[in-house]
Amino acid sequence: MKRAHLAYLICPGCRSDALKAEAQREAAGRIETGTLVCPVCDARFPILRSIPRFVPMSNYADGFGLQWTKHARTQYDSVNGTTISRDRFFGQTGWPQDLRGETILEVGCGAGRFTEPAAATGAMVVSMDLSYSVDANYASHGDRENVLIIQADIHQMPFRETSFDRLFCFGVLQYTPDPARAFFTLPKYVKPGGRLAVDIYRRWGWFKQLTQTRVWIRPLTRRLPPARLSRLVEGYIHLMWPLARLLRSVPAIGRPLIWRLLVADHSYTYDLPEPLLREWAVLDTFNLLSPPFEHPRTRETVRSWFDEAGLGEVDVWEASALIIGRGKKPS
Repeated sequence: MKRAHLAYLICPGCRSDALKAEAQREAAGRIETGTLVCPVCDARFPILRSIPRFVPMSNYADGFGLQWTKHARTQYDSVNGTTISRDRFFGQTGWPQDLRGETILEVGCGAGRFTEPAAATGAMVVSMDLSYSVDANYASHGDRENVLIIQADIHQMPFRETSFDRLFCFGVLQYTPDPARAFFTLPKYVKPGGRLAVDIYRRWGWFKQLTQTRVWIRPLTRRLPPARLSRLVEGYIHLMWPLARLLRSVPAIGRPLIWRLLVADHSYTYDLPEPLLREWAVLDTFNLLSPPFEHPRTRETVRSWFDEAGLGEVDVWEASALIIGRGKKPS
C-alpha cells in the first residue's frame, strides 16, 4: 500500500479515521511490511506483502484462499483471450466503461478477475477479500496506481460510510453465514446517488435441489481440509474428463449428467481450449464442494432486500444459476 491509501481507511473497531502507518520496509513509494496503528483505541493491523490485514490471515475462507492461489489467473480475460469476466462485470452492473474520477469498492475480490475490468474504467478501485486470495490479486494488480487491495471482513469493513460512488459484490453472499446480514452491510458504504450491484446463487425448487449431487456430498467435502479436497478434486476431474467429453455428444441429457457427476464442464457456455476448460472444471468443482457455507436465495428474497434497504431503480433478475440485483442509493 501507499501512504496516500490511508485516506480510504479507518479503524474497523472504533471507526476512527486517524490511522497511522509505521513502515518496517518501504520501497518505490509502497509500504511492503509494517503496521497500521489506531491512536484512539490502540488497535494494530499488520501490513504484510504490501497488503493491510484487518483480519487473521487464516479463517473460514481458507478454501477460497487456496483455490484462488492455485488458479490465480485462470479466469482472467487477459490470460484466456476472452471477454467472459468483462462481459459479466458490465452486464451485471450496467455501469459505464469510463468511470474516471469515481471510487469503486469491490467486496470479495478473490484472485481479481473482476478487479481487472473495474480498474480498466479508470476509477479508483478499493478491492477486499476475507481470504488470503488477496495475495493473488496483489500479484496481478498491486502495482496499479488506481488499485488498493486489503484483507478484511464484510461485517467490519475499514471504510467510512457513504464514501464510495459504486460498490459491487460478486460470488460472495451465498458463502457467508448469513447472506441477508452481509447484504445489508453494503448500502451504507455507498454515497447518496451511488450504485450497488450484487449476485448470489439461485435457489431452485425443492425437487431440482434434491437432484443436485453436490447437495448430498457437500456435508462430507466441506469438512475436509482444503488442501486434501483440492488434491482429490484434481485427481477426480482428470480421471473423469474423457467421460465428460464423450457425454457432451449425448443430446438432452449429456450436459446435466456431466454436472451430476460433479464435473463442472463449461464447454456448453464458453469457447475455450480443452486444457483451459479442464482447469476451469477443477476450479469450479472445488468451488462447489469446499465452502463451509452455501446459502442460495430466490429472486423474490433478493428483491425484498433491495426494497428494505431503500434502494431505487432496482433491477433483479435470474441468469442461469445466479440471481443478480442492482440499484441506486437515493440522493
